[in-house]
Amino acid sequence: MGKRIGIGAVLALLAALAWAAFAPLQAASRDQLFEIPKGTWERRMKGDQAAILPEQVTLTLGVRDVLLLRNSDTVPQMFGPVLIMPGQDFRLPFAQAGEHPFDCTAHASGKMTVLVEEAPGAGLARLRWRFHSLMKDNA
Repeated sequence: MGKRIGIGAVLALLAALAWAAFAPLQAASRDQLFEIPKGTWERRMKGDQAAILPEQVTLTLGVRDVLLLRNSDTVPQMFGPVLIMPGQDFRLPFAQAGEHPFDCTAHASGKMTVLVEEAPGAGLARLRWRFHSLMKDNA
């Protein structure tokens, strides 16, 4: 009986891995949200170099390919040529893979790079993408 349960568990795991490797990628929203928290500008003016937003954001075409910046700070923030007012959201969709550098006042360095990757093909690449996304979401 114990051997049957073990074999059943292995088969269930293999079925789950096969699904993860070949099922189409889907997301509830194509937006990838990054929020500029209240007090960001004040912290920068005091010399705080803490990372508020990541230096690099990675998006995936067809899944999470819209950068959504939310300015929850009390002052306007610049992202590229766009002025994002307090309380305002800014959506930037990407339709092409590549590395896109932007000036960004919410960063200590003043820069933010958006790396847009092609959607992974079926098989091991998709399985790796799902695992990486799961680990990133649970971090």
